[in-house]
Parts: sequence; C-alpha cells; structure tokens
Amino acid sequence: MRSTFRIPLTAGLARCCALVGLAMVSVAAQAQSAGVAPEARQMLKASTDFLASQQRFTADTRNTLEIVLTSGQKIEFNSTGHQFVQRPNRLRSERSGDLVEQVFVYDGKSLTLYQPQEKVYAQVAAPGTLEEMLDLAREKYDVVAPFGDLIFKNAYDILMDGVTEGIVVGKAVIEGVVCNHLAFRAPDLDWQIWIQEGAQPLPRRVVITTLDLPNAPQFAVTVTRWNLEPSFDAQTFTFTPQPGMRQVELLPR
Repeated sequence: MRSTFRIPLTAGLARCCALVGLAMVSVAAQAQSAGVAPEARQMLKASTDFLASQQRFTADTRNTLEIVLTSGQKIEFNSTGHQFVQRPNRLRSERSGDLVEQVFVYDGKSLTLYQPQEKVYAQVAAPGTLEEMLDLAREKYDVVAPFGDLIFKNAYDILMDGVTEGIVVGKAVIEGVVCNHLAFRAPDLDWQIWIQEGAQPLPRRVVITTLDLPNAPQFAVTVTRWNLEPSFDAQTFTFTPQPGMRQVELLPR
C-alpha cells in the first residue's frame, strides 16, 4: 500500500512546496526594503482610526497562547473572549478557557476582577477614562485586558512604537472575511495583523511572536464576530457581588 501511494503523494507535496516557495519569495522580496512600507502604515492607521471612532461595540474572540517548557516543547492553551466597550469609560471583558475563567468590569469609577469558579473578586478605584484605566491596570497591577491595545484611541501610536519594519503580505481570508495581511517587526517581537477589506477596516486577527523568550512563543487572537451597534443594559458594566462571593485584595505587581 505504501508503494502504491508514494508517487502521487510525492507529486502533490512537490506542487504544494512549489506554491509555498513562490509565496515565500514574494514576501521576502518585499521584506528586503528596510523600513515600514507606506501602504502598511496607511492600512493600519485607517483601521485604528475607524475603531477609535466607534462609541460602542462588542467583539467575540478566540485566543491561543503558547508556553514554552524547560524542555523547549511548546504547549498551546486556548480560550474565548467577549469584549463589551462603551466610550469613554465602560468596559466588560469575559475570558473562558484552559487557564482562566475571569470577568473584567470597569464602570468609570472602579475596576473589578471576578473569577466565577472560585467565587472571589477584587475591586480597586479606577480613573475616569478607558485609556487611563487600562494604563493603571497594566502598570500597577500587571493586568492586561484582552484586545486592550486596540481599544485605545491612540492605538496606532502604541502599536507602531519601536517598529522598524512593516510590509503588506497580501490578501487572506479570516473567518470568511477577506482581509489585508500586514506584518511588522520591532526589536523584541514580530507581529502580524489582518484587517478587514472595505468600508469597515476592522482588525480580524493579531499574532504576536515574542523574540526575547526561548523558542519565540506566540499569542494569537481572532475576532470571530464584531457588532458595532450593540445594545447594553444597566448590568453590562455593573458588578454586584452575589451571596457566597469572597473579596480578596488585588496586589500591585
């Protein structure tokens, strides 16, 4: 049986490798020119400006995190996320997956982290805007909201900080949506972003490769659904402890 299928498989593999090789040559040719391609800048800026202009939206995400063992083997962990955003000062983020079950709620005055399975929550005072709250959470408590960088109104400046190279890779299809695929480089990381084509240039996927860690682990987030006209009720951005919940302290980093 092996000899029967060896020739077709080899021929198919050769054709596949040839196609991949052509694609790699095309991308490599673009990458040879140093700096950031103007088209890559323009596409990224259009996307971040469009999202910054949205006063309310929701995004459902599928997330993948790689962790490298001391042996060098990579282990993958998966989760899903649901983000609810209302500018200038409301955010709810829910994560559920292999490593964490967590709800992140910001109501303009306080930030609450809630772990439903353990029935514990922590709550701290927070500043009055999304950007200030996200900075506080990251810098003081080492808490990063999923998809957080893209929520900032100045997301373009944050994403491009330290970037030395950037190219337009080409077209791709993410979750059935045609996208422009961009790739950027900075000293300690590579990152890619897929931006929806058309009048609504929404980010559909982001992959970050950490170069200063052994074996360059990756984090990837794919937006499975955007809603730019959601309806929120009074409870969306409100946290009320239920009976049996225990409050714990959120320690500074």
